Amino acid sequence: MNDSLFAPDYKSEPYWWLAVPRPHIEDAAAPADCDVAIVGSGYTGLAAAIELARGGRRVVVFDAEEAGWGCSSRNGGQVSSSIKPSFDELKSRYGDDVALRIRREGLNALEWIEEFIRRERIDCDFRRVGRYHAAHHAAAFNAMVRQIENQPKGVEVECHVVPPSAQRCELGSDLYHGGIVYPAHASLHPARFHQGMLERAQQAGAAVIARCAVEAVARNRDGFQLRTARGDTQAREVIVATNGYTGVATPALRRRVIAIGSYIIATELLDQELTRRLIPNDRVVSDSRHVIFYFRLSEDRRRVLFGGRVAAGETNPDLSALPLHRQMTRVFPELASTRISRSWAGFIAYTFDALPHLGRDADGLHYCMGYCGSGVSLAPYFGTRLAQQILGKPEGRTALDGLRFATRPLYTGRPWFLPAAIACYRLRDRLKL
Repeated sequence: MNDSLFAPDYKSEPYWWLAVPRPHIEDAAAPADCDVAIVGSGYTGLAAAIELARGGRRVVVFDAEEAGWGCSSRNGGQVSSSIKPSFDELKSRYGDDVALRIRREGLNALEWIEEFIRRERIDCDFRRVGRYHAAHHAAAFNAMVRQIENQPKGVEVECHVVPPSAQRCELGSDLYHGGIVYPAHASLHPARFHQGMLERAQQAGAAVIARCAVEAVARNRDGFQLRTARGDTQAREVIVATNGYTGVATPALRRRVIAIGSYIIATELLDQELTRRLIPNDRVVSDSRHVIFYFRLSEDRRRVLFGGRVAAGETNPDLSALPLHRQMTRVFPELASTRISRSWAGFIAYTFDALPHLGRDADGLHYCMGYCGSGVSLAPYFGTRLAQQILGKPEGRTALDGLRFATRPLYTGRPWFLPAAIACYRLRDRLKL
């Protein structure tokens, strides 16, 4: 570690925990039985718990760590309408109608989360600041322009082109080659959002049991038996909502998601005149690389939060901090001597078809996961939809229902191929492919 670039109060934990430390929930034994057991207390699990508990079900949410310890309080707080595959990709797989409906789910999720936050009165600094998607080379910019000029009817999104000559209006950097602004995209404080969801779930009557890992889930004639660190629980229904932290208790699901670490740093406090020059409109920012970087200002506009992946394999946040700082300095040379106050990581879950998945397996086990880096809006949205399906509500239907949740031969949940894949994508970024 280069100590000169670490602030005196440096910690390798999420910046968001400064305002909202992980809640401490008193130890409790696993109940003998419940209607629905939920594995995972992130956005997905809590959204499902709120809906089910308000629907009259006895709900228990288990987490191996403190509630929300995973990526729900570790993400960058960027809220988008991201369904990763393009309309043309989806059309080639499923046809026009299904492709349109899948793409529309991303738009639905973005509208849903704003309404949910408003209705539930969750104070989480939600703002429609817009996203600036920056082109890392001229050919990428031209491809972006072609894409927005040919949006499929029915899933058009509001956006406008920022040519390279006007980039300084959006970004205090000359590294990129113009980009696209998506005004409807938003930002929020992830830990405040999670805390609000946790409180709503508990108020609805859901029990949340933290630091209680689910070690096994077995089907029986009355539903499922969960073996936990604090005893067994019999549940009529089980939802697995573990996303990038899916483990050995559910091996079939672990084989269907690829856990990928995403790393973020937060700077020390900066002068607001400087931050206004760097990101004039307070946008969230992403770039067109295959191995992307994403960044934004903190909710008080006093820090830059800069994220991405800087190692082929997983690494320690203390070690990823300096490579991230170098990348940040490439974008913003003015930050070369700015120190790092926080560095942290969280695991997202990619799927082999780059789509989220929710549904029920052959044994009747419910699952909802695989948001491919866009979980802030997609996770609570699809968690709610899955709960509505369990309650028999027609509004729970989604365009993803019934899609095959595929894996690959020889894959058991350890992504041994990830370093080679990242190296390949980095090479494509350098070669501008």
